Amino acid sequence: MRNHSAITTFTILGLTNDPQLQILIFIYVFITYMLSVIGNLTIIYLILVDSHLKTAMYFFLQNFSFIEITFTTACVPQYLHIISSGDRTITVKACFTQIFFIVLFAATEFFLLAVMSYDRYVAICKPLQYVTIMNNRVCRILILCCWVSGLLIILPFLNLSLHLEFCDSVIDHFYCDASPILKNSCSDTWFIEQVVIVCALVTFIMTLVCVVLSYMYIIRMTLQFPSAQQRKKAFSTCSSHMIVVSVTYGSYIFIYINPSAKDEVAINKAVSLLATSVAPLLNPFIYTLRNKQVKQSFNDILRRFAFLSKK
Repeated sequence: MRNHSAITTFTILGLTNDPQLQILIFIYVFITYMLSVIGNLTIIYLILVDSHLKTAMYFFLQNFSFIEITFTTACVPQYLHIISSGDRTITVKACFTQIFFIVLFAATEFFLLAVMSYDRYVAICKPLQYVTIMNNRVCRILILCCWVSGLLIILPFLNLSLHLEFCDSVIDHFYCDASPILKNSCSDTWFIEQVVIVCALVTFIMTLVCVVLSYMYIIRMTLQFPSAQQRKKAFSTCSSHMIVVSVTYGSYIFIYINPSAKDEVAINKAVSLLATSVAPLLNPFIYTLRNKQVKQSFNDILRRFAFLSKK
């Protein structure tokens, strides 16, 4: 790695310098993080053990829960360590490592949401061919493509930014992110900023087009159903995914579609907190509360544990 800068560590400012407010933030972030991990692990476990949850939709949901865990883990524990220890420093290498995993998981999540939209399209528009089209081999290939696509999104930025020289060591964020890192550079970051914008737009537009097209066909097909009960059932199977898509896209519009890294990051910090702590927490509840099969599986597991505890 060729880096001519004398700066070897960054200082992460976090969300606030107020000690009392830091305690409240620590409690809030810690609780939401633990609930998020427990909730998503519960979904992964239910899908693993329940034979009724072996369709493509639940396979993708299982992978989505895994990405949610890894994404929030890439962001939150480091910040909790900063608050608890008071040590705000992070090495340049560790900072770029964190950026790598955060962007990898975030980009992969976008592509996975697009795949999940396509899965819903096939389930509703081609129900008789669903099992054939979305077979195990196809599902694994689609998941692999999501991860490879996420990797291809982060590599250009990472390769270019490793050669930057830094004049400042302060990161005005609660984790390492591209915008504050580029803000610290005394090198010309214009080209890298354009690469970041292009990669973000490619990810956003490509996946959004897939999501919109899938739901356009779903809505058109659903409106052709003869009974209101059929239409309600079709929309019900998509509602959870539509809510998650709305929350995810809405959050990342503010975080990653940024016209310049030199702009202030105050809004990004607030929205990033929601994206890294609240969104991963909400997703398990969205899918369990609005999905009868997942709720049934969860209730069966609880009854099984209750029965075993009485023995």
